[in-house]
Formats: sequence, structure tokens, C-alpha cells
Amino acid sequence: MAWKEWAASRRLKPGDGRELQRFRWWQLPFRSLFWLRLPGSHGQECLYAVDVRHWARLDDSRIRAHLFLEGRHLAESKLPALFPVDGGVIEVEMSNYGIRRCHYRPSGGRPSQLAPDAASAEGWRARFGARHPGLSRAVAAGSVLLLVIGVGLNLLQLAEPVSQIPPVMQRVGTFESPIHLPIWLNIALGGGAVLASMERALRLRYSSLLDAAGR
Repeated sequence: MAWKEWAASRRLKPGDGRELQRFRWWQLPFRSLFWLRLPGSHGQECLYAVDVRHWARLDDSRIRAHLFLEGRHLAESKLPALFPVDGGVIEVEMSNYGIRRCHYRPSGGRPSQLAPDAASAEGWRARFGARHPGLSRAVAAGSVLLLVIGVGLNLLQLAEPVSQIPPVMQRVGTFESPIHLPIWLNIALGGGAVLASMERALRLRYSSLLDAAGR
């Protein structure tokens, strides 16, 4: 067993059999819910659900993913989570802005993303993409552009004070940024980068360069 899978198995806890709660509209900012249908071992179809409550961060708790089978609590795990299911595993990871990954990885096959609940924020974004594909692509491109601009300008401005640190100055010399933005514009760019990362999280898109640097 790989180290990653061994570590995930240590985080895995059995469920208590409670019933899965229906998604409520007021849970939009604080909850993600995904669904997966798989053929069972005896030919019948099994319905899995992955429930993640983001609000655990509000009281400094460790966020957990909960796995349900046919509406009953089967298992839970701290993130990142790896749930063994029929024919493979469900992988769940989270970034600072939302769900980073919620995929079914079959044994010997290619991973596929679970379907978001229609009432969830991820479900709303997926429905918007299906109904307005052109506009959806424009929003997605705008998110990437905001992150590239925000990250690029911040790095340019940050390079100047970093280059004035004596050890750095001795090794590479000093750098004078050609751009010095007012505070209000830096704040606006930072806010735009956060919104862009949140939009990408609703589509389960994540880049270690863009989304991590946009924090």
C-alpha cells in the first residue's frame, strides 16, 4: 500500500448510520454535496454521496468528508480523504476556496468527477455552464486572467523589497519594480483574485501556481 493510501486509511473512521440531510439553500456558502452511482457487487446499483461541511473552519475544527451509501452514513475522514468503494476509491481534497477534488478513481481506470448536488453552489455553477456554455467559458477565462494579472503584479512589487535583503542583494543584486500600484488597487486586485479562485473551486479547478499564489 502506498504511503498516501496508508495515511488516508488512518484518517478513515466508520460511520454511525445516520440519515443524509437534504441540501438547504442557506447552506450554499458552507456545504458541498456530490453524488456517485456505481454497480454493486450483486449487480444492483449503489448510490453514494460525499458531504463536506466547510463551516468547520469557523470554529477552528478540522474539516471532514462524510460518505453516505443509500442515504446512510457509511464513513468519515479528515481531509484529504480516500474512501474505498465498489471497484475503486473516492478521493476528496479541499483548497482554501472550496473543493479541490472529488473524484472516483476506479481500479486501473481514469478518474471521473462526482456529480454535484443540484442545490449546491457547485451544482448551480455546473447548471450555468450547461445552459450558457459560451458565457461560462468567458467567466472561466476571466477568472484565469484575474489570477494571472493579480499574481504577476504582486510578484513584481514584492520582488523589489525582497531584493533589498542583504543576502539576496549580494547574490543577485537589487531590483526596482516598474510598477507601483496604489493600495486601493492592490486591495481590489487581491479581492478579484479571491473571487476568481472561488469561481474555479466551484468547477473543481485548481492550479498550484495560480490558486495557491492567489491566497
